Amino acid sequence: MSSNATPDCFAFLRRSRGTAPVGVPPADPGALSRRSRTAHTSESALKSHYVPEPCGCSLASHDLGSLQIRDELPPYHSVREAFNKDAQETARIEILAHADSLKDLSLYLNDHPEIGYEEHKAHAKVTAYLKDQGFDVEEHYKLDTAFRASYTHGKGGRVFGLNSEYDALPGVGHACGHNLICVVGVAALIGMRAAMKKHGIDGTVVLLGTPAEEGGEGKLKLLEAGASWIPLEAPSVDVPADKGMDVCMMAHPDGQPASQHSVLPSLAIQSIWADFHGIPAQASAQPWESTDEFKGVNALDAVHLAYGAISAMRQQLHPSDRVHGIITNGGAAANIIPDLTSMKYFIRAPTATAVVALREKVIPCFEAAAKATGCKLKITTDELTYDLRNVAPLADEYAACVGDLYGTKTYINLKYDPNAALASTDFGNVTYALPSCHPNFGIPTINGRANHTYEFAKAARSDEAHEEAWKAATGLACVGLRVIADGAFARECRKWWEEDHKGEEM
Repeated sequence: MSSNATPDCFAFLRRSRGTAPVGVPPADPGALSRRSRTAHTSESALKSHYVPEPCGCSLASHDLGSLQIRDELPPYHSVREAFNKDAQETARIEILAHADSLKDLSLYLNDHPEIGYEEHKAHAKVTAYLKDQGFDVEEHYKLDTAFRASYTHGKGGRVFGLNSEYDALPGVGHACGHNLICVVGVAALIGMRAAMKKHGIDGTVVLLGTPAEEGGEGKLKLLEAGASWIPLEAPSVDVPADKGMDVCMMAHPDGQPASQHSVLPSLAIQSIWADFHGIPAQASAQPWESTDEFKGVNALDAVHLAYGAISAMRQQLHPSDRVHGIITNGGAAANIIPDLTSMKYFIRAPTATAVVALREKVIPCFEAAAKATGCKLKITTDELTYDLRNVAPLADEYAACVGDLYGTKTYINLKYDPNAALASTDFGNVTYALPSCHPNFGIPTINGRANHTYEFAKAARSDEAHEEAWKAATGLACVGLRVIADGAFARECRKWWEEDHKGEEM
């Protein structure tokens, strides 16, 4: 349908995805680095885009009731002919042969949780393990607690990428199961190497250790630093060029039923900080002034008005939009008119472009509150974390592999569901940079308590959770083998990704 066609009764259900160049994240007017001292300048918002259909999110506690419907799903079988079952079996057996040492590595991480950019023990332990396994390892890769491990067989060929996360949550440890994410990536690397050697499959597999997923935007910083996701020119004649990855994947545990996997989208997100600067005064004796020259200006009134304005605005927001925040500083004492107050908000929407448009609705609420109370305002934002854009052929191949090998059911939905419980991940930015896919795998939970709970941190230690992790790792390895060995499949993935990032109306 043409974008200038006359709207019909259901026109409100359609939004354009826009026309950004392939692989280029949407424009982001007014974005500022975290806690920047640069004043915010409002600019015209970009048109948001919206994609209907159901989904969930690996980083949220799922609506387990709705997920039970998937129990009736049969194992997924691809329309493609299965690729090199002997190589798949070699990868599976090799992963299981390392299961005990991989589980020891996982439990070490679970026992020693470290928050983002402080994963020093995890970095040392994982890189030491990879070196012991004979991989080429670059420690402190681009970031202090990141790493790069790789294996190349033969000459030339495609490059398949894997990601491992290993940061924990403050206070609740590995309550998102990143100890499992880490060893899934390591296991897939081990499985692929064995299959490439035995079956003569030329190509390269790269594992990136990516810190600070939980609120630290580690993958964004690695992308900005030129990590191996994207091609780079050689810095000198003595250093080979980094050709980048053709495809990248990772897998995440969640609270869906065990032995069930899924491929789902996520919400894009951006954080906003608002600092209101007033003038202090004695709250009882002279609330109207601080000196003979300056009237008291109440910065707490500003956050009160801003909070109310944003809450009132929610009635006019699309059901897909999420705006939620807190007052981080409400003043120093009850008998002082506050001269500094602060708020922090998260803005989420189904797509990165929609977050930009939503942000331009939220910021005027802060500006109006400042103007109404006479306060000065400083707005800062962090980097924009994009939505997951999973590539369908990769999702299909993953689902077919775990279905054929284990009888595992995989629920695939690449679009947005307004009724699902959703969160966000910095892997979304990777999916905008190159063809990617982010499967989820269910592990047995305690009393139905899923991600970001004490119970999930404990569940991520169980034998059953690790058994599911080896299935996910085998699925990633099998997809990776096809990517580097099957040119037609690799081209299909690239074409699908390019088409998905072109403008279209839903």
